[in-house]
Amino acid sequence: MFDRLHSILPLRVRNQLDAYGEMLGLMREIKDPRVLKALGPSGLRGLLLKRGKQGEPTKFQASHRAYFDWTYPSDHPEMRDLYDRAKEGQWNGATDLDWKTSVDPLNPEVPLLPADWFNFDHLREMGVRLNKAEEQKLLHSICAWMLSQFLHGEQGALMAAAQVTEAVQFFDGKFYGATQVVDEGRHVEVFHRYLDTKLNKLYQINDNLFVIIDALMEDSRWDMKFLGMQIMVEGLALGAFGTLYQMTSEPLLKHLLKMVILDEARHVHYGVLALREHITTELTESERREREDWSFEVALLMRNRFMAYEVYEEWFEGSISRAQWREFVSVAPGMERFRHVMFSRLVPNLREIGLLSDRVRSRYDEVGLMKYFDGVAADEISGEQMIASLDAGARSGTAVSADSARQAAVTAA
Repeated sequence: MFDRLHSILPLRVRNQLDAYGEMLGLMREIKDPRVLKALGPSGLRGLLLKRGKQGEPTKFQASHRAYFDWTYPSDHPEMRDLYDRAKEGQWNGATDLDWKTSVDPLNPEVPLLPADWFNFDHLREMGVRLNKAEEQKLLHSICAWMLSQFLHGEQGALMAAAQVTEAVQFFDGKFYGATQVVDEGRHVEVFHRYLDTKLNKLYQINDNLFVIIDALMEDSRWDMKFLGMQIMVEGLALGAFGTLYQMTSEPLLKHLLKMVILDEARHVHYGVLALREHITTELTESERREREDWSFEVALLMRNRFMAYEVYEEWFEGSISRAQWREFVSVAPGMERFRHVMFSRLVPNLREIGLLSDRVRSRYDEVGLMKYFDGVAADEISGEQMIASLDAGARSGTAVSADSARQAAVTAA
């Protein structure tokens, strides 16, 4: 009865019900009331009120404790080493990238994304037929959408890095954090310049990404900011950057992504160093479990982030349903590879910092994420080794794997 009633509703109404159902389903998944308390208000602002899509700046009520140490200790050798590496690795986005490169996003000879990123036969089965030029335009749109979300995430990382630098209790961590603020500012600069001057297209922030940034900005706990930004957002972004780096044929974008990956690998390494001991020795079991549950819910939000509904609304809102689009995107070869590499970067870091206990592993297994458990954590592979692994994968025609990343680390060492 419900299915029959649902089928006769106007498509616009069905889509709205689908969006509400997706939001409620996500909230129902949250088992820990403390996690619901932390994410619920942000979910309301992002998923229901669409605060990230109102065409005006968003004002967050940031709250955290700044940590000063007037003795200036050298208190974390590994973080000091990261700081030294970060100083050596600084680059200028205005001069170290060749912005004179001509970029034609519709040129199939130098594609932003490979032609098999989507299964266009699947789209035709839904009654939508695109010609070759339209297929190229859709690939342009999905690439611009991904880069737009990278840009929005990097702005969130810029703000979080500034807060974390104030709040972190290691003085060597403050030194390193200062370099990350510079890195994130540079990433915002180059992603925006590429979108503005080369792709001429910018999408609004995805609602799920807005929820995460909103929650992190307003959380007063320094370790939650670290966990959310350094491990979750930056960890997933590192995998996403790697996939696009490996698959694009556009030389300027490829060089841009390479430089960003070198920075991001240090950022996630920093998060692992800061949280590993803190989570396993300084938190109560109740606090650790809260962060473990929070990480799982954010992983689901990030997975859902890559449904690209913003592209659907631009291209297909009047012709197919959200549910049909979600099916199309979920099984698209490029998007599947995208998710694979993203979570192969995230899950090992959660394992390394002590947030993948036996208690929660079954939940990761239920959503297909436990297969990444044995992968390489951020403290085991540098950005240079990651690039070497991605290049090797591109030559062999395979996605980067945990084994290939580990082998690259061993070879470089």
